[in-house]
Amino acid sequence: MTRVLLVDDLPHVAEQYAYDLRRLGYETLVAAGGEAAVAALGCEGIDAMVLDLEMPEMDGFAVLAELARRGIELPVIVYTGTGNYERCVQAVRLGAAGFVDKAEPVERVAREIEGALERHRLRREVVALQARLGESSLAGRSPALESLRGLIARLAAIPSPVLILGESGSGKELVARDLHRLGTRAAEPFVPINAAALPEPLIESELFGHEKGAFTGAVAARAGAFEAAGRGTVFLDEVGDLAPAAQAKLLRVLEAREVTRLGATAVRRIEARVLAATHRELDREVQEGRFREDLLYRLNVHLIRVPPLRERREDIPLLARRFLEETCNRFGLLPRRLSDETAAALAAHEWRRNNVRELRNAIERAVVAADGEVIRVEHLPPEVRGGRAEGGTPQGYRELKLEAERRIVLEALERHGWQVTRTAEALGLADHASLLKILRRLGIRRG
Repeated sequence: MTRVLLVDDLPHVAEQYAYDLRRLGYETLVAAGGEAAVAALGCEGIDAMVLDLEMPEMDGFAVLAELARRGIELPVIVYTGTGNYERCVQAVRLGAAGFVDKAEPVERVAREIEGALERHRLRREVVALQARLGESSLAGRSPALESLRGLIARLAAIPSPVLILGESGSGKELVARDLHRLGTRAAEPFVPINAAALPEPLIESELFGHEKGAFTGAVAARAGAFEAAGRGTVFLDEVGDLAPAAQAKLLRVLEAREVTRLGATAVRRIEARVLAATHRELDREVQEGRFREDLLYRLNVHLIRVPPLRERREDIPLLARRFLEETCNRFGLLPRRLSDETAAALAAHEWRRNNVRELRNAIERAVVAADGEVIRVEHLPPEVRGGRAEGGTPQGYRELKLEAERRIVLEALERHGWQVTRTAEALGLADHASLLKILRRLGIRRG
């Protein structure tokens, strides 16, 4: 029940309001003045306050000032019996949520309370959302990315489907995860399904589930993505690659909001939110007969376009530094840094193949190729530096050999859990001391 504190120096007025509000389903407390009201706030769980402005000693304005001083955010409805609405407006400017006249019926007071509570709840949600949005997985401060974050914030709490369009490697799954994390069902499961990576015979089983014996290899019953998500989120990555038969079945599920497992007759209701992503232009796919128009309408309730990396070049230095730190930590290497020329080369590259993913891979390859603390231009992949090393000469045999050696050693270490003896044996070395010498020469160490 909503607990309302009624503050008035006239006890009979406060008691009458308390009685009328209790009839409407509220729990009420009464304070006979400003001092008593402030004291009650310190020991009672108050949801809202109805405050008389005209009181001796500590009047309503003084109470509002004290609330502000203490940082107490509470919906306050002020009321007056003098008909001086100019003072009421002044109180609203000082933080009151609304005002009424004492002569108005209690139903009007109740409406003001409910409206103030709803606005207060929404403000708190916005503050929480902004705080969580500050932790976005999408790194950068470019105008394009800030606009994207704002759109995510607006759509996060809406349960309708969202279609996320963007080039390969631009961060579509990060957008989907932020939509889930910032929404009202963040505690529920996030279930990603990559339609492009699934063989066509398995798609229906992955999405809708199956019973034991439904097909060869179905040794046990299994819930599909929609069931596993519960009230959470199903993320259909590369939905544009779904086969026509799977598109038809997905459409029926989205329309009926229910699934039937393969090999079963029981119908199961689903509540999961659907987010879909693709690098394809689905309007063109529809025109060319490869994607169902009615399914597109179901998925494209809200649309997010993720900008490619070349449209937010201001973010490249930040992303590069983040990937450099992550790669060094993962490989157990001493910290590295980018030279100014390397940073400029990264910022100038078009990144048309895989966007952010391509940048991450380029940084990893440069770390493997580097022989010291500084990542120089010649350490970058040829396609990023235009196929030429710093100074205009092609990358030499020695650099290529070192890059290959580092990659082989690091992959072997990762595969054997960084156990030096086992890794040395796998590489065909005489003993672990030989591998330790190679690690020192290549500057490889585990963090």
